[in-house]
Amino acid sequence: MMDAEAAEALLREWTAGDSLRKHGFAVACCTESYGVREAARLGLDGEAADEMRALYRCAGLLHDFDYERHPTPEEHPFAGVHYLREHGWPEEMLHAILAHAGYSGVQPETHLDRALFACDELAGFLTACALVKPTKAIADVESKGAVKKMKDKGFARAVSREDMRHGAELLGLSLEEHVGNCLAAMQAQSAKLGL
Repeated sequence: MMDAEAAEALLREWTAGDSLRKHGFAVACCTESYGVREAARLGLDGEAADEMRALYRCAGLLHDFDYERHPTPEEHPFAGVHYLREHGWPEEMLHAILAHAGYSGVQPETHLDRALFACDELAGFLTACALVKPTKAIADVESKGAVKKMKDKGFARAVSREDMRHGAELLGLSLEEHVGNCLAAMQAQSAKLGL
């Protein structure tokens, strides 16, 4: 079974920056929520459902774990995937990590691939939405407000609106549904996210 504690330890070992760590946690809670949904859709329960949830969480935790050491498009996420492969992490997760980087040449094919791609930019955007609130709390972010903020090109300008829209499409959801799902997941784990 995938070990989320080992993934979290690896993220902490390779990532000194607090904001990049928090990004890993935010993406993990969003992708994990899609893993739970997919397990239910497939009729999985017990250990099989737990394994799927853990796989999705680990992919979220580790998708950018190599970024501080290897920040260029020539190295990230390839260096991290190489390390993870050498240490026996599952190929399904490695494919998703490669597919989350649009320039990698690896297309999102599986549900995990699509979920990780879809949650990456959106988790960062929702974090930015929380940080501009007077309380800096994700609990105070509303779905409609976040969707509206996407139209403001000056807000969180480094976050790709196209990737957020495309991610929702990959999951077969409207942008509003996807924002609502990720926002609910982040609100449920707000203490862990420091939001």
